[in-house]
Amino acid sequence: MPPPADIVKVAIEWPGANAQLIEMDQKRPLSSIIREVCDGWSLSGSEQFALRYADGPQLYITEQSRGDIKNGTILRLAISPARAARQLLERIQSHGIDARLEALKELAKLSADPTFAAEFINMEGIGTLARLVESGTHFGEMLAFTLTAFLELMDHGIVSWDLISLSFIKQIAGYVNQPMVDVSILQRSLAILESMVLNSHSLYHRVAQEITVGQLIGHLSNQEIQTYAIALINALFLKAPEDRRQEMASSLAQKHLRSIILNHVIRGNRPIKAEMAHQLYVLQVLTFNLLEERMMTKMDPNDQAQRDIIFELRRIAFDGENDPTGTEKRKAMYTKDYKMLGFTNHVNPAMDFTQTPPGMLALDNMLYLAKVHQDTYIRIVLENSSREDKHECPFGRCAIELTRMLCEILQVGELPNEGCNDYHPMFFTHDRAWEEFFCVCIQLLNKTWKEMRATAEDFNKVMQVVREQITRALAMKPSSIDQLKTKLRGLNYSEILRLRQSERMSQDDFQSPPIIELRERIQPEILELIKQQRLNRLCEGSCFRKLGNRRRQEKFWFCRLSLNHKVLHYGDLDESPQGEVPFELLSDKIPVSDIKSVVTGKDCPHMKEKSALKQNKEVLELAFSVLYDPDETLNFVAPNKYEYCIWTDGLCALLGREMGSDLTRSDLDTLISMEMKLRLLDLENITIPEAPPPVPKEPSSYNFTYNYS
Repeated sequence: MPPPADIVKVAIEWPGANAQLIEMDQKRPLSSIIREVCDGWSLSGSEQFALRYADGPQLYITEQSRGDIKNGTILRLAISPARAARQLLERIQSHGIDARLEALKELAKLSADPTFAAEFINMEGIGTLARLVESGTHFGEMLAFTLTAFLELMDHGIVSWDLISLSFIKQIAGYVNQPMVDVSILQRSLAILESMVLNSHSLYHRVAQEITVGQLIGHLSNQEIQTYAIALINALFLKAPEDRRQEMASSLAQKHLRSIILNHVIRGNRPIKAEMAHQLYVLQVLTFNLLEERMMTKMDPNDQAQRDIIFELRRIAFDGENDPTGTEKRKAMYTKDYKMLGFTNHVNPAMDFTQTPPGMLALDNMLYLAKVHQDTYIRIVLENSSREDKHECPFGRCAIELTRMLCEILQVGELPNEGCNDYHPMFFTHDRAWEEFFCVCIQLLNKTWKEMRATAEDFNKVMQVVREQITRALAMKPSSIDQLKTKLRGLNYSEILRLRQSERMSQDDFQSPPIIELRERIQPEILELIKQQRLNRLCEGSCFRKLGNRRRQEKFWFCRLSLNHKVLHYGDLDESPQGEVPFELLSDKIPVSDIKSVVTGKDCPHMKEKSALKQNKEVLELAFSVLYDPDETLNFVAPNKYEYCIWTDGLCALLGREMGSDLTRSDLDTLISMEMKLRLLDLENITIPEAPPPVPKEPSSYNFTYNYS
């Protein structure tokens, strides 16, 4: 008979004594259980003690968190959080340097515990740490542990960052500005400043006054602090007022931030970790968001300066020196030229730019092409103006629609995604990467138009093909604009058709009744193969990154299924693992029999909580949660769509439910098609033995039944 659900069997340790093996009744008050444990070792004053986990982060156990205790957990009897906080507060203010160092070292570790943090903060411990920093008397390890403890305590969100003093900010900024500072101190100082900027509008202004972009860029050559420096640059960029962002972007360009990141980070001698990839993605998003103002600005048809840009496009294409003198003749010629330029409104092309997006951004792109790549611009315009009307590619209309498309693909105007690492190296290879990207894509559009032999009625079809060409090329992560051109050359219209046909083959082929019957016979066998593959992948396990940490230091946890498919093991890791993580290192577990359901997307508990960054569609599409008895959840955000499908399918298979992800449908179609082709090929290769001459019979009809099994 299984034990009651409220009873968990645990081991409790105490230094110098044999462990106690007890059955913990979760209905009893925790204080009563601690008193009983203390009595077992003849310890008085049970109110001065508490229980902590013996493994992993060794967090204190409270009435609120005790539900996480599982059978077989090893606990440790320790002094209570209040007592520990009081003792450490006294020791860090002692005169003995060695004693103070040990106390700060222990404090840095304990500060990650929310229960201890609340007690230490209630004793005004943060103020004590701030005064130690402001005094300027701490250096080396002692200062590093002090800053670590301060950062961990503030990260719990118990105390507002607005309470931080100006002298503290100046001291922390001083460590960043000094030429020779210990790496550990510099890392923590940068992380503290980042948290200040992200969490307080008033502190943003103070930090911005103390820290210059040039000082931060100077740290990018040090691989140990690159991520922290870029994270602070991003924070300052993100929180800057709109009128300051363009100014800041100009300053970053003058300091050659892009080329420094390209040479020291992207092309550096170290692989780019997930946290650095995220910071590069954030910088890419914030840089492209500078285009939002122009993207959402309508053209004023009465603004002569704006109209002059259109005149300039016409002049470059058709050499305006030979304009006729008469007003009517000039107007007629302009109308003809604007039609050849591909504008929808031939009389007043300014009206083409009144829709947002893309607004004036489209005109900016066209002018850049006309001035910087003049030969290309003239060739595209004149080439199309000399075609038959029905096959001409309207340059103006195409450029406007292409700009809108590129804004959608690169999500111009969207806030950075908390869990996204999707940066593109090629955008760091050119100071005018956006404009160069447009120039490559408009040439692609013109080429695809010709390959499709398109007419005006095919405009939307051409744009769909071009979108597919661009998104497929971007997915290959080209390292430069030239490499993007190479990828796009390989994705011509014929190749897109081939890819589409290949992807549709399993849906369109084999529609005859016997083949449909064969498919239905094969499907259960293939589904079982897919199920076993998913479960095997769950047994190998996957690494997930912890979200919600404003400092964005890399913290990971790992989850894998036991080989007998009965238990989910999981636990925290200090760094991203290389390969499988042994079960012994995963301190927590959930019996599969306790799992009630798996939910995804916005139904997940952790997707209903607020986040520092925008929880947009991409994060929602990667989120899933395991709901298990009694009322607990294990929350996931998969690193990518593939891992999401593997885990949600695997968990559904584990619970005996239908696997319904896009990956399963794709795998099912692909494997069934392959199996059917093999079986049909076997049928074609069957050699029918010679039969004896048939005995003459009366004429009759013959029915052939094929057995495909």
